[in-house]
Amino acid sequence: MHRQPLADGVAHEADWLAASAALGQASAHLWTAPSGIVVPRRYTWLPGWAAAAADRRHGEVQVRASGGGLVPQGPGVWNLSLAWPAPAAVPTDTDALYRGLCSALAATLARLGVAASPQPVVSSFCDGRFNLAVRGRKLVGTAQAWRRVAGVPMVLAHAVIVVSADPAALTARANAFEQALGTATRYRAEALTSVAACIHPAGAPPAAPADTEARVLTALAEQLARVVPPRVHHTQEIEHGAA
Repeated sequence: MHRQPLADGVAHEADWLAASAALGQASAHLWTAPSGIVVPRRYTWLPGWAAAAADRRHGEVQVRASGGGLVPQGPGVWNLSLAWPAPAAVPTDTDALYRGLCSALAATLARLGVAASPQPVVSSFCDGRFNLAVRGRKLVGTAQAWRRVAGVPMVLAHAVIVVSADPAALTARANAFEQALGTATRYRAEALTSVAACIHPAGAPPAAPADTEARVLTALAEQLARVVPPRVHHTQEIEHGAA
């Protein structure tokens, strides 16, 4: 895990992908980012993009390669980036990668007593079929991108986990950026939850974020040690997913 927040985390992902391609090895990185917003490339086509991206009130604004929608970043929001080489073969089912990633993360959450399952969550930011949700509220988003790096077919799989961040605050920031872009898209705070909210009963004294994060880190490290990335392959760059 990268202990300090990574500015321009999307660029770091490109570097990790290149390193994995050069070494012919898989890599896994767990990281956080400074307060900001990450969007897919299609957001840059919107008329309000230049002004919204330049407004420092939104924090660091980054553009990612995978599909999906807007994702707020900041303390308490964890990013898991997995990269590995793939043989030059067209996949028959890209959903297999999502199912494998969701299964591993659901098993991690189960270690904490949290029962999560893949499902879309209407009115959550960056909604997709392969969210992990708890009682109808999104907790984890996933995405993937396939491309050639220096001639090597590569896979980048990504998960965003709301660990200790405040769901209402994240949603408010996402809505503020959509408003600045001039879109009609708005998200509901009730569509989002966090690991902290799931493992501490309502009305109980809240745990310190560091305590929650330590528990999640231990569970995630134990689970990832058991997982081998699925062999899903492609020969060209394709983009999927919603984080």
